[in-house]
Amino acid sequence: MSQAMIPEARDAIPVHRLLPALLATAVARLLILLKPRRIRSVLCIARHGAAPATAHQAFAARSAVVAVSARCAGEGCLQRSVATALLCRLHGVWPDWCTGVRTEPFRAHAWVEVDGQPIGEQHGAEYYRRLMTVPGKPRSSQGPNELRQRRRSDATKPISEAEELA
Repeated sequence: MSQAMIPEARDAIPVHRLLPALLATAVARLLILLKPRRIRSVLCIARHGAAPATAHQAFAARSAVVAVSARCAGEGCLQRSVATALLCRLHGVWPDWCTGVRTEPFRAHAWVEVDGQPIGEQHGAEYYRRLMTVPGKPRSSQGPNELRQRRRSDATKPISEAEELA
């Protein structure tokens, strides 16, 4: 996207975490070539059945993705966010995946968040206006029918409609 940044520090990760991080990063590299609507559809399918991610799980996934990919450590926020979400999914959890913009100065960005807080990002939740999200399972006490209906409506909403997370 268009956020100028200095590449993040790329720490070494244990060997047992290397292969899943490389796999998630490679799949994300292919997914970001799709149209935004298709990316969202694929991520909506991928999140199915996942538990909500904790901030620690999401940060660990983000750190692993950054460690294995120079693009994800630099300006590749879309690939980094998709890879982070996919790596979380490989571990059975899902963070909220978001894209958004800022108008002054113009910047577009993609990130993951947990409980409304961006994970590993410089700016807070209000810095960007969310345009597209793929939220994880809500932490409320909704029954399976309400969750199923919410997922269907999330997948069919037009991408131009801004979604505000509560």
